[in-house]
Amino acid sequence: MAEKILAPAPQEKRLAAYMDWLAQAAGHADRQLPLRNYCTGLLLDGERKSVEPMAARLAPDHVQRMHESLHHFVAESPWNDADMLRQVRGYVLPAMQKTGPVTAWIVDETSFVKKGTHSVGVARQYCGRVGKTENCQVAVSLSAATATGSLPIAWRLYLPEEWANDPVRRREVDVPKQVQFQTKPQIALAQIRQAVEDKVPPGVVLADEVYGSSCEFRDGVAELQLDYSLAVRSTTTVWALERQPLPPKP
Repeated sequence: MAEKILAPAPQEKRLAAYMDWLAQAAGHADRQLPLRNYCTGLLLDGERKSVEPMAARLAPDHVQRMHESLHHFVAESPWNDADMLRQVRGYVLPAMQKTGPVTAWIVDETSFVKKGTHSVGVARQYCGRVGKTENCQVAVSLSAATATGSLPIAWRLYLPEEWANDPVRRREVDVPKQVQFQTKPQIALAQIRQAVEDKVPPGVVLADEVYGSSCEFRDGVAELQLDYSLAVRSTTTVWALERQPLPPKP
């Protein structure tokens, strides 16, 4: 009796089609399989999502070989993360817009608590995940949102000054020379400018007081002719109508 072959479930077909779409941004064909393996590792059970434990889950009989492949893809393979995010946006955003238009661009941060001192950008800084100062990494992101969903369209790790101005630490973890210190509002404003340049459907810019209290950030968003609704610190000065601060005394 012939063995019955089960057809892939609809969600498996959708995932396979999505991975084929992402593979176009990975560049060389040799990166397509490591990309699939890496994404699969992120989706599998397990709290730790670094390459070593993922390799053990993906290939328990060939952990070292899988570890080397994943590490090379993440740390050394010259694919571009910005290109990958654009590829994701080109696939996901049109699907989101089928249920409604883009209504907001959300500036936010994601924190990763760390125990050591060697991960890029790790420092004692405010960690939103625990609501206090903690040893962590912080990433600044920009998301496009509809009434029913949101999609990160830009993502960048914040590099504290102590890292940006330390050539030894930079060299040890291969921080590119072009990456210099920028405040979080400066990073977010650059992400918004790129989104405008890429003609992402605009929305009201939303952000917390870290960004709303920055005059440079507010002015930059206004220059792009975008509406915004930003939180500000209670000490922020507002000048009504045509009133302006007095000029400095001579």
